Amino acid sequence: MASLFSRERILGQSKRDSMNGLNSFKSTTTAAAVTTTLDPLPSPFGDLTPTLSATDLRETAYEIFIAACRTSTGKPLTYTPNNNNNNNNNNSNNTDSPSQRSSQSPSLSGSPSQRSITSAAASKMKKALGLRSSSSAGSPGSGASSGAGSGGKVKKVMTIGELMRIQMKVSEAADSRIRRALLRVSAGQVGRRVEMMVLPLELLQQFKPSDFTDQQEYDTWQKRNLKMLEAGLLLHPHVPLGNATTASQRLQKIIRNALDKPIETGRNTEPLQVLRGAVMSLANRSTDGSTDSCHWADGFPLNLRLYEILLETCFDANDESSIIDEVDEVMELIKKTWGILGINQMLHNICFSWVLFNRFVATGQTDNDLLYAADCQLVEVAKDAKTTKDPTYAKILSSTLTSILGWAEQRLLAYHDTFDKVNINSMQSIVSLGVSAAKILVEDISNEYRRRRKNDTDVARSRTDTYIRSSLRTAFAQIMEKADSSRRASRNQPNPLPILAILAKDVGELATKEKKMFSPILKRWHPLAAGVAVATLHVCYGNELKQFISGITELTPDAVQVLRAADKLEKDLVQIAVEDSVDSDDGGKGIIREMPPFEAEAAIANLVKGWTKLRLDRLKEWVDRNLQQEVWNPRANQDGYAPSAVEVLRIIDETLDAFFQLPIPMHPALLPDLIVGLDRCLQYYTSKARSGCGTRNTFIPTMPALTRCATEAKFHGVFKKKEKPTNLQRKTSQVATTNGDNNNGFGVPQLCVRINTLQRIRTELEVLEKRIITLLRNSESAHVEDFSNGLSKRFELTPGACLEGIQQLCESAAYKIVFHDLSHCLWDGLYVGEPAASTIEQFIQELEQNLMVIAETVHEQVRTRLVAEIMKASLEGFLLVLLAGGPSRSFTRQDSQIIEDDFKAIKDLFWANGDGLPMDVINKFSVTVRDVIPLFRTETETIIERFRRLTLETYGSSAKSRLPLPATTGQWGPSDPNTLLRVLCYRNDDAASKFLKKTYNLPKKL
Repeated sequence: MASLFSRERILGQSKRDSMNGLNSFKSTTTAAAVTTTLDPLPSPFGDLTPTLSATDLRETAYEIFIAACRTSTGKPLTYTPNNNNNNNNNNSNNTDSPSQRSSQSPSLSGSPSQRSITSAAASKMKKALGLRSSSSAGSPGSGASSGAGSGGKVKKVMTIGELMRIQMKVSEAADSRIRRALLRVSAGQVGRRVEMMVLPLELLQQFKPSDFTDQQEYDTWQKRNLKMLEAGLLLHPHVPLGNATTASQRLQKIIRNALDKPIETGRNTEPLQVLRGAVMSLANRSTDGSTDSCHWADGFPLNLRLYEILLETCFDANDESSIIDEVDEVMELIKKTWGILGINQMLHNICFSWVLFNRFVATGQTDNDLLYAADCQLVEVAKDAKTTKDPTYAKILSSTLTSILGWAEQRLLAYHDTFDKVNINSMQSIVSLGVSAAKILVEDISNEYRRRRKNDTDVARSRTDTYIRSSLRTAFAQIMEKADSSRRASRNQPNPLPILAILAKDVGELATKEKKMFSPILKRWHPLAAGVAVATLHVCYGNELKQFISGITELTPDAVQVLRAADKLEKDLVQIAVEDSVDSDDGGKGIIREMPPFEAEAAIANLVKGWTKLRLDRLKEWVDRNLQQEVWNPRANQDGYAPSAVEVLRIIDETLDAFFQLPIPMHPALLPDLIVGLDRCLQYYTSKARSGCGTRNTFIPTMPALTRCATEAKFHGVFKKKEKPTNLQRKTSQVATTNGDNNNGFGVPQLCVRINTLQRIRTELEVLEKRIITLLRNSESAHVEDFSNGLSKRFELTPGACLEGIQQLCESAAYKIVFHDLSHCLWDGLYVGEPAASTIEQFIQELEQNLMVIAETVHEQVRTRLVAEIMKASLEGFLLVLLAGGPSRSFTRQDSQIIEDDFKAIKDLFWANGDGLPMDVINKFSVTVRDVIPLFRTETETIIERFRRLTLETYGSSAKSRLPLPATTGQWGPSDPNTLLRVLCYRNDDAASKFLKKTYNLPKKL
């Protein structure tokens, strides 16, 4: 099970997925730090000097905002002091809450920010971005209520300028001081645009320590302005320092000294004049040589950080995820800072996209409107990216989008961990945002992409594909751990599930969840979202299953459980993929190709085949071992068949039961292999059962050479000289020596048991085949078509082998009885010497005794076959005595009646007054003998003449000069030359003897 603990491998692939399609600009998730609720992300615009705090930047941004707004109308700035100015100075750090907002702010004549606002102000921007208004009663745009006396309420109207002060957390005292200074600057430099001023320098010149509450406040203020000069002119200059080394070193020294020891400020002080000279020499530099420029706050990324702070004021201070109602007016005023900060519409679009997105992250990622607004803003960014090749812009754009994409992918590459039923609605916006960022990065920034045809890459589909595959791999690794934990927990319970079976169930549930919850969202960017998901799960599970299968050596319940679970899982996954691909161009073939079959059924089939082979090999070994010990005893049981047959049939029955008890889903498909194997085993048993029992030819001896009869008087009788045993007799004696021992299992009783055994097997095959159909019908995996045709579940080899074996054994038993056991009656006695003195009686008597034993021993269904074979062998033996009995036998024409009577006696024995063989069977086997016997009463000359004619017909004209000796074919009959010749050879007649001597020179004896 080591393969199951491969989460690192799976997760490693998921991490690699995040790089696909974005390698050219290195979009990695490391760009986004892990955040917690209400924690903003690090700014993508770059790092500033660590000496500038967030407060420093905010206060400077406010000063720039006020300066830009005061001078935007072209009117001189005027200032109307507030009656409560001293009180305000005493509370310089106060940042009023909405309930404290009042009309106590200074009167700002000539300023666009002086317009009054109401909570009902309409916002085109909010409608365009789909943003909601704050529902807070004390929101910045709603005004504030305060009462006097007994609950009377006075509605106080707030200006845009007052709103900005509160939004940026600037005290009224600080605000008054800034406006007062700007009035003085304007009075001293009438007509000079604010873009041509270095604002920190001008403010340093306007204030002395007496303008502040205390020395510490002054020192802090002075240091902030000096550090801002350092940041804008030395650390992040708009125009690279280049050859301005001396000026920069001089300014650096002045600032460092001033930071250590505050300089005297105010109008026309010497230290300030020295500072002015150093500052202006650097601020007035330009790249095109023009003198009508002043650069101190428009260097990157300082200007972007200041502008980011200004854009943050669009959000309600009391409801951090809501845009203020007055966003249109505020944004209009913020844009007035572009001239000072070097911002244009494209940079504004980038910054505003980031601010919207970052606010969504910082406020707990719950307000999807912000995410939607950021995504909408990225549409404008995408348009901008296509129209410019400015490297600075491209760098800022890349950094910003990489941060956004990194944050999004941190969630999308494992979206199963990120989203659930509660927050699923935000998934669509996050995917959209991530895909939008990726498209801009790939299509408008990546040089690699521009070198290729854009139609070759579908960024949205590619990224979504990556998210799906990565998240599913991560989820798969997690459920693997869960499945392993579940298995360990149930280890002590009865029949615990194998881990891969648990995993298959969990993967199926994960696929269902994916289809219902996530795929409908992701389908917007990937038409085969569900198909890709299940293909990924299929590969993940397939890798584990492949290792599992490689370790299986035998069919166990656990193995079958796993493989069946895998097979079900695969069918479910493929079904989802097919349903998801129904409208695709290729009909889902591409997705299906990603799902190489588990081949669980093939694995089960291989295991079952191994199981089957093992059982069959054992059965064959059993057959060999038991048949070697089988004695074929007729008294082993009352039915007269071998115990080994009973046992082999029992083993086959048990094997079938065991097969159908296997918990597999494919009994019908694998059953034929089992039946073929069992069939071969039974065929093997039948072959071994008849092996060594001989055949018909084993017992039929070689016929002796032809001789002619010595013509002697018929009175020789018992005084006739006895001949030596013929070749036929000697061969018969040899057969008795090799095959006649009843104790070696090949006696007639043992042959009868073998016949019964094969008949028993043949009968039981029908029972087995019916039982197979019943077992198949009860199998959970069977279908109607599997058992409707029972003929397809038959044993094909064994029935024929049984019939062939029964036939062979019947012939062997019959010819053994006739040619071996009764040879003393047939070969040694019948017609030897005087035919009348040695008739068939003894042979008939002993043959009858054998038939009685057979009737008691052999099964009735094969008894007739065996008796018929005995009759056939008896008639063949009778005919051989007549035609190939050797020199000890001779016949006259008068002996033909004896022969005919003996022939009738044989037939009567087998007829048994109607209790024996049917007459048609007797007549069938008697045809040859019946046709040959008349030759023994035919005149010699007639036989000779017929012999000549048939020989000439057979051999043609070449036989006219000399008759050839006809071959012995064994096809005895009156039209066979060899049969006629043999009748002549055994004819006790001078004419026959002379013809044989003259024609073939045959001897009288061997």
